[in-house]
Amino acid sequence: MKPWIALPPTLVLASLLCTPVAQAQQKLVPAQSEVSFVSKQMGVPLDGKFKRFDAQIAFDPKKPEASTIAFTVDIASATLGNPEVDSELPKATWFNTTKFPQATFQSTAVKASGAGKFDVRGKLTVKGSVREVVVPVTLVQSGASTTASGTFAIQRLAFKIGENEWADTSMVADDVQVKFKLTLSGVGKL
Repeated sequence: MKPWIALPPTLVLASLLCTPVAQAQQKLVPAQSEVSFVSKQMGVPLDGKFKRFDAQIAFDPKKPEASTIAFTVDIASATLGNPEVDSELPKATWFNTTKFPQATFQSTAVKASGAGKFDVRGKLTVKGSVREVVVPVTLVQSGASTTASGTFAIQRLAFKIGENEWADTSMVADDVQVKFKLTLSGVGKL
Protein backbone atom coordinates (compact mmCIF):
# COMPACT_ATOMS: atom_id res chain seq x y z
CA MET A 1 0.00 0.00 0.00
CA LYS A 2 1.40 3.35 -1.07
CA PRO A 3 1.17 6.34 1.21
CA TRP A 4 -0.92 9.29 -0.04
CA ILE A 5 1.18 12.16 -1.24
CA ALA A 6 -0.21 15.62 -0.80
CA LEU A 7 0.36 17.83 -3.82
CA PRO A 8 0.73 21.56 -3.38
CA PRO A 9 -2.48 23.42 -4.42
CA THR A 10 -0.59 25.44 -7.07
CA LEU A 11 0.57 22.24 -8.78
CA VAL A 12 -2.99 20.86 -8.82
CA LEU A 13 -4.33 24.12 -10.27
CA ALA A 14 -1.57 24.25 -12.89
CA SER A 15 -2.29 20.67 -14.00
CA LEU A 16 -6.02 21.43 -14.36
CA LEU A 17 -5.32 24.53 -16.43
CA CYS A 18 -2.95 22.67 -18.74
CA THR A 19 -5.30 19.74 -19.33
CA PRO A 20 -6.90 20.09 -22.76
CA VAL A 21 -10.64 20.57 -22.60
CA ALA A 22 -12.44 18.20 -24.90
CA GLN A 23 -14.17 20.10 -27.70
CA ALA A 24 -17.84 19.28 -28.14
CA GLN A 25 -18.43 16.57 -30.72
CA GLN A 26 -19.27 18.25 -34.03
CA LYS A 27 -21.79 16.35 -36.10
CA LEU A 28 -23.79 16.74 -39.26
CA VAL A 29 -27.57 16.60 -38.77
CA PRO A 30 -28.56 14.88 -42.06
CA ALA A 31 -32.34 15.30 -41.62
CA GLN A 32 -31.86 19.09 -41.57
CA SER A 33 -29.21 19.24 -44.32
CA GLU A 34 -29.23 19.18 -48.10
CA VAL A 35 -26.82 19.02 -51.02
CA SER A 36 -28.19 19.97 -54.42
CA PHE A 37 -26.99 20.88 -57.88
CA VAL A 38 -28.25 22.84 -60.87
CA SER A 39 -27.21 22.03 -64.41
CA LYS A 40 -28.65 23.18 -67.71
CA GLN A 41 -29.83 20.99 -70.55
CA MET A 42 -30.43 22.93 -73.77
CA GLY A 43 -30.52 26.12 -71.68
CA VAL A 44 -33.19 24.84 -69.27
CA PRO A 45 -32.13 24.56 -65.59
CA LEU A 46 -32.40 21.09 -64.08
CA ASP A 47 -32.45 20.85 -60.28
CA GLY A 48 -31.05 17.75 -58.68
CA LYS A 49 -30.00 16.61 -55.25
CA PHE A 50 -28.05 13.97 -53.41
CA LYS A 51 -30.03 12.05 -50.82
CA ARG A 52 -27.10 10.57 -48.86
CA PHE A 53 -23.97 12.32 -47.63
CA ASP A 54 -21.84 12.62 -44.50
CA ALA A 55 -19.24 14.96 -43.02
CA GLN A 56 -16.43 14.77 -40.48
CA ILE A 57 -15.81 18.21 -39.07
CA ALA A 58 -13.27 19.64 -36.67
CA PHE A 59 -13.98 23.35 -36.88
CA ASP A 60 -12.70 25.96 -34.46
CA PRO A 61 -14.32 29.37 -35.11
CA LYS A 62 -11.53 31.06 -33.12
CA LYS A 63 -8.77 29.31 -35.14
CA PRO A 64 -10.31 28.46 -38.52
CA GLU A 65 -6.87 27.76 -40.00
CA ALA A 66 -6.58 24.71 -37.69
CA SER A 67 -9.93 23.31 -38.89
CA THR A 68 -10.46 20.25 -41.08
CA ILE A 69 -13.52 19.26 -43.07
CA ALA A 70 -14.09 16.00 -44.90
CA PHE A 71 -17.25 15.44 -46.88
CA THR A 72 -18.51 12.31 -48.63
CA VAL A 73 -21.43 12.03 -51.06
CA ASP A 74 -23.04 8.75 -52.08
CA ILE A 75 -23.15 9.43 -55.83
CA ALA A 76 -25.78 6.73 -56.45
CA SER A 77 -28.19 8.82 -54.36
CA ALA A 78 -28.31 11.54 -57.07
CA THR A 79 -31.77 12.34 -58.35
CA LEU A 80 -33.26 14.79 -60.81
CA GLY A 81 -36.77 13.74 -59.79
CA ASN A 82 -37.45 11.78 -62.97
CA PRO A 83 -37.15 7.96 -62.67
CA GLU A 84 -36.16 7.55 -66.34
CA VAL A 85 -33.39 10.16 -66.09
CA ASP A 86 -32.34 8.94 -62.63
CA SER A 87 -31.78 5.42 -64.01
CA GLU A 88 -29.15 6.88 -66.40
CA LEU A 89 -27.12 8.75 -63.74
CA PRO A 90 -25.36 5.67 -62.25
CA LYS A 91 -24.15 4.50 -65.69
CA ALA A 92 -20.51 4.82 -66.81
CA THR A 93 -21.25 7.79 -69.09
CA TRP A 94 -22.43 9.90 -66.16
CA PHE A 95 -21.36 9.00 -62.58
CA ASN A 96 -20.17 5.38 -63.06
CA THR A 97 -21.28 4.55 -59.52
CA THR A 98 -20.14 0.92 -59.77
CA LYS A 99 -16.51 2.04 -60.09
CA PHE A 100 -16.79 5.38 -58.25
CA PRO A 101 -19.50 5.10 -55.57
CA GLN A 102 -18.50 8.26 -53.72
CA ALA A 103 -17.45 11.83 -54.33
CA THR A 104 -15.26 13.33 -51.62
CA PHE A 105 -14.03 16.71 -50.46
CA GLN A 106 -11.05 17.09 -48.12
CA SER A 107 -10.12 20.54 -46.90
CA THR A 108 -6.53 21.74 -47.15
CA ALA A 109 -7.04 25.26 -45.75
CA VAL A 110 -9.77 27.25 -44.00
CA LYS A 111 -9.58 31.03 -43.92
CA ALA A 112 -11.92 33.60 -42.38
CA SER A 113 -13.25 36.05 -44.99
CA GLY A 114 -15.61 38.15 -42.88
CA ALA A 115 -18.09 37.87 -40.02
CA GLY A 116 -19.40 34.29 -40.17
CA LYS A 117 -17.81 33.79 -43.61
CA PHE A 118 -15.01 31.41 -44.52
CA ASP A 119 -13.20 30.22 -47.64
CA VAL A 120 -12.60 26.49 -47.51
CA ARG A 121 -9.96 25.29 -49.96
CA GLY A 122 -9.66 21.61 -50.67
CA LYS A 123 -9.52 18.66 -53.02
CA LEU A 124 -12.76 17.57 -54.68
CA THR A 125 -12.70 14.04 -56.08
CA VAL A 126 -15.46 12.92 -58.43
CA LYS A 127 -15.30 9.88 -60.70
CA GLY A 128 -11.57 9.47 -60.05
CA SER A 129 -10.69 13.04 -61.05
CA VAL A 130 -9.27 15.41 -58.43
CA ARG A 131 -9.53 19.19 -58.65
CA GLU A 132 -8.76 21.94 -56.17
CA VAL A 133 -11.77 24.09 -55.34
CA VAL A 134 -12.47 27.02 -53.04
CA VAL A 135 -15.85 26.80 -51.34
CA PRO A 136 -17.27 29.99 -49.79
CA VAL A 137 -19.14 29.08 -46.61
CA THR A 138 -21.45 31.22 -44.50
CA LEU A 139 -22.15 30.13 -40.92
CA VAL A 140 -25.26 31.14 -39.00
CA GLN A 141 -25.92 30.01 -35.44
CA SER A 142 -29.30 29.52 -33.79
CA GLY A 143 -29.25 27.96 -30.35
CA ALA A 144 -27.14 24.81 -30.39
CA SER A 145 -27.27 24.50 -34.19
CA THR A 146 -24.98 26.01 -36.79
CA THR A 147 -25.98 26.15 -40.45
CA ALA A 148 -23.20 26.13 -43.03
CA SER A 149 -24.38 27.18 -46.47
CA GLY A 150 -22.83 28.05 -49.79
CA THR A 151 -22.68 27.63 -53.53
CA PHE A 152 -19.75 26.87 -55.81
CA ALA A 153 -19.33 25.98 -59.46
CA ILE A 154 -17.63 23.00 -61.05
CA GLN A 155 -17.11 22.06 -64.68
CA ARG A 156 -18.64 18.63 -65.18
CA LEU A 157 -16.28 17.69 -68.03
CA ALA A 158 -13.25 18.18 -65.73
CA PHE A 159 -14.71 15.25 -63.75
CA LYS A 160 -15.75 13.23 -66.84
CA ILE A 161 -19.45 13.58 -66.00
CA GLY A 162 -21.42 13.18 -69.23
CA GLU A 163 -18.96 11.52 -71.58
CA ASN A 164 -19.13 10.60 -75.27
CA GLU A 165 -22.16 12.20 -76.98
CA TRP A 166 -23.03 13.97 -73.71
CA ALA A 167 -19.75 15.90 -73.76
CA ASP A 168 -21.40 18.34 -76.19
CA THR A 169 -21.91 21.47 -74.09
CA SER A 170 -24.64 22.77 -76.41
CA MET A 171 -26.78 19.91 -75.08
CA VAL A 172 -25.69 19.87 -71.43
CA ALA A 173 -23.80 22.89 -70.09
CA ASP A 174 -20.35 22.34 -68.63
CA ASP A 175 -21.01 24.54 -65.59
CA VAL A 176 -22.79 22.96 -62.66
CA GLN A 177 -23.73 24.90 -59.51
CA VAL A 178 -23.40 22.90 -56.31
CA LYS A 179 -25.42 24.21 -53.36
CA PHE A 180 -25.42 23.05 -49.76
CA LYS A 181 -27.10 23.81 -46.47
CA LEU A 182 -25.62 21.72 -43.69
CA THR A 183 -26.93 21.78 -40.14
CA LEU A 184 -24.22 21.04 -37.60
CA SER A 185 -24.23 20.47 -33.86
CA GLY A 186 -21.34 21.07 -31.48
CA VAL A 187 -19.75 24.07 -33.23
CA GLY A 188 -18.33 26.67 -30.83
CA LYS A 189 -19.66 30.21 -30.62
CA LEU A 190 -18.77 32.34 -33.64
